[in-house]
Amino acid sequence: MDDTEKLIYKYALLNAVKHKGRAQSGAVVGVVMGSHPELRKDSKEIVGLTSKIIEEVNSLSLDEQKLELEKLGVQETQKKKKQEKGGLADLPNVDGKVVLRFAPNPSGPLHIGHARAAILNQEYMNRYGGKLILRVEDTDPRRVDPDAYQMIPEDLKWLGVQWQEEYIQSDRIEIYHEYARKLIELGEAYMCTCPGEEFKKLKDASQACSCRDMSIEDNLERWEGMPEMAEGTAVLRVKTDLEHKNPAIRDWVAMRIVDAEHPRIGTKFRVYPMMNFAVAVDDHLLGVTHVLRGKDHLANSEKQKYLYNHFGWDVPEFIHYGRLKMEDIALSTSKARAGIEDGLYTGWDDPRLGTIRAIARRGIMQEAIRELMLEIGVKIADSTVSWKKIYGLNRNLLEESSNRYFAVFNPEKVVIKDLPNSLKGTVKRVKHPDFPDRGYREIPFDGEIYLDKKDIEDNQNKVLRLMDAVNIFMGEEITYHSSSLEDARKEGARIVHWVPSESNNRVGLVMPDAETLYGYIEPSSDVLSVDDIVQLERVGFARLDSIQDGKLTFYFAHK
Repeated sequence: MDDTEKLIYKYALLNAVKHKGRAQSGAVVGVVMGSHPELRKDSKEIVGLTSKIIEEVNSLSLDEQKLELEKLGVQETQKKKKQEKGGLADLPNVDGKVVLRFAPNPSGPLHIGHARAAILNQEYMNRYGGKLILRVEDTDPRRVDPDAYQMIPEDLKWLGVQWQEEYIQSDRIEIYHEYARKLIELGEAYMCTCPGEEFKKLKDASQACSCRDMSIEDNLERWEGMPEMAEGTAVLRVKTDLEHKNPAIRDWVAMRIVDAEHPRIGTKFRVYPMMNFAVAVDDHLLGVTHVLRGKDHLANSEKQKYLYNHFGWDVPEFIHYGRLKMEDIALSTSKARAGIEDGLYTGWDDPRLGTIRAIARRGIMQEAIRELMLEIGVKIADSTVSWKKIYGLNRNLLEESSNRYFAVFNPEKVVIKDLPNSLKGTVKRVKHPDFPDRGYREIPFDGEIYLDKKDIEDNQNKVLRLMDAVNIFMGEEITYHSSSLEDARKEGARIVHWVPSESNNRVGLVMPDAETLYGYIEPSSDVLSVDDIVQLERVGFARLDSIQDGKLTFYFAHK
C-alpha cells in the first residue's frame, strides 16, 4: 500500500469497528478529506479507492478488524475520545515524525509513578505514529541495581508498553566524553577545581571562579588528566548565566569523577556525565522531539537548553506535568530498598509497596493502571491517587471475567443437627451469575461445614441461609431450620458462604498489609492455575499466586 491507501485503510478500520464491522463509505471519505485537505483535488480517485478498500475491510470479521488496528498501532475511536476527555491533550509543535523516550534510572524496578510516564509516552507514540525509545540512565555507578536491567523491561511489558529502540547509557560513556571535549573546544565549558563550598559562595553571589577564564588549551589539558584525579577534586562545568535567578542553573556540573565500580562496565571509566549532560546529548543524537517529564524537572529543562544552544541544536518540546502522589503507599525506591534489606518487606513485590510488580501480584490489571494514567493526563497540577480509585477501575474489568468461589477464613467447624438426608449430596452453584453458560461448581454438602467465625458470632439465635443450600438456626446447637430461600427471606436471614469440612483445599490470603489469612476453599478450586483472578464470594477479588502441597495462596486485590 502507498501512504494514501494506508491512510484510507486506517480510517476504514476505525469506522468499521465503530459500526460493528461495517464501514460506511461516505463517512470514511469525509474523514480522509477533512484530515488531509491536500487530497481534495483528487476526490474522484479517493472515492474510488475508498470503495475498494472498504470492500476489503468489510470482508473481515469485527475481531479481525480490531486486530488490524492493533497492528497499525491505532486505537479505536471510542477509546481515544475517552482518553482525550481524560486530559491527554495534543502534543505541541508536531512537525514530522514524533520521537519520544522513557528513561528510567535502574535503581530498582518501576513503580506506579513510572507507569504514568511510560503509558503517556506510548499513547502519544500511537496517536502520532511515532517512535518510543527505552533508555536506561545508569551513569551513577552507586545508584545501580543490577537486577533492574531485567526488571524494567519486564515491568514495561506487563504494562503493555512497547518500544522500538533501546539504549543503556553506560554503553555510551565515550560518546559523552567526545561531546564534553567538543564543548570545551567551543569555549562553553571549563574544568573547575574549586572546593565545592568555595564555588557555592561565588555562585550565590553571581561571581565567576578563577577557573572560568582559563584558556581552551589549559582546559583541554586538565580534561585529559581528569581520569587520574581524585574523586571530588575536579568537575567539568557548563557555562550559563551567572546572574540567572535560579542559582542551581548557574554553571552547572556536566562531568564528575566517580571512584566506584560500575555493575555493568566495571572500572573502565572514572569520569561520568551528570544526568543533564547525558540526557541532552542523547536526546539530540537519538532525534527525540518531545520530552514528557515531571515539573520537578523544570530546572533541568532550563539547564539542558544551555547545552542545546551552545551546540546549535534544536531544542525538543518539553512537556511538564504535576507530581503524582499515592495515598498509603511507599513510592520511594530508596526507602523500599532499605525496607527490603532490613527485612520489613519480603521483596520488590511486597503488597505494601507501590512497585508495578507488587500491584500486578495483587491482581490489579494493567488496563486499570492505563485508564487511570490517561485520565490524569499531562496536567501541570499535582494529582493524588487513591486505592479506592484504582479498585473501582479494576473492579469494572474483573467483574465479568472472574468466576466465583467459596473460601472461609478464620474458619470454625459446624455440624448441622437434624438435617434431612434428602438434602445431603451436592450443591450446584454457577461459576458466574451473569454467565451461566460457563457452567457450575459442584460442592459436596453433608451437614458438616466451615463457617467464618464472625458469621457465627454475629448471628446467635438467628436464622442463617447457607448459599444455595439450606437455612439453619444458630442456637446453642446449630440445627436445620428449612430449605427454601423464601423461608430465609421471611426470617430476614443473612445469606452466608460456606465450605465443606472434609472435601476442600487449604487456602491462604495475603492482604495488602502483608498479613496472611488462613482457611479453606471449595474443592472446585482444583481447576485453578497460578495467575487466575477469582472473586471469593463475600471476601473480594484475589489472584492465585502459588499452589504448593495442595495449598492455594492468593493475594487479595480488593472488594
